[in-house]
Amino acid sequence: MTDYSKFLVKEYKHWLVNVHENQGYLGRCIVWCKREDALDLADATKDEQKELITIIGELREATKRVFQADWFNYAFLGNETRHLHGHFIPRYSSQRTFEGVTFTDERWGHNYRTNHEFATPPGVWEAVRLRLKEELG
Repeated sequence: MTDYSKFLVKEYKHWLVNVHENQGYLGRCIVWCKREDALDLADATKDEQKELITIIGELREATKRVFQADWFNYAFLGNETRHLHGHFIPRYSSQRTFEGVTFTDERWGHNYRTNHEFATPPGVWEAVRLRLKEELG
């Protein structure tokens, strides 16, 4: 079983923010509902909904400051993992360089698509995690 605690950026009352292992979209995170029986976004409690909107706003602003993201996509799919979680995907109109790696959003202006062949270089997702953690406080 994977130990996801190593990906933790910030813990909130109802949600966890984890950096995504695949940083094909620089700053990509997973927002995970802590309630074990949470399955679908429409089933989120009022308190979970309110906190989620706060988190998305905080994460958006932190990602703008750290990586100068141009736009954001949010996806609550549940196709592979049947638990309430969302994908926070920063989008970039031009290349960004972080930790010596150049990131290019090949699908800028279109739906995001995970490039499963993208290999996040060693230490990069950890550096992303630490920068966002620092920025979110």
